[in-house]
Amino acid sequence: MAHGHEHVSNTKRIWQVFGLLSVITTVEVALGIIKPEVLHTNTILSMNLLNWIFIILTVVKAYYIVWAFMHMEGEKASLRWAVVGTVIFLILYLVFILLVEGDYIYGVFANSTIKWNF
Repeated sequence: MAHGHEHVSNTKRIWQVFGLLSVITTVEVALGIIKPEVLHTNTILSMNLLNWIFIILTVVKAYYIVWAFMHMEGEKASLRWAVVGTVIFLILYLVFILLVEGDYIYGVFANSTIKWNF
């Protein structure tokens, strides 16, 4: 006996997510191949604009994957923010650590007598 619940097809939603993620990935690949001079030579916070665009697009893709495929859009706002907020914070924290440490190591090799041996 049916309890009034109908099966809802998510085919349209899956294609929308696929399309959006494909467009973002295509933009990332195109920018990586073309490397526009204006984005590659200008810097903000010791990193060129092209890298910032890659980081932002990657965070957007990660957010959208969590939102759509982990079905966060149907959950209560508090649970959504607990999961998605934590993931975004950890990704941004990791990026910050990598950039600070990478810049430090670059400075050590660029400004000292230690030679690049790799």
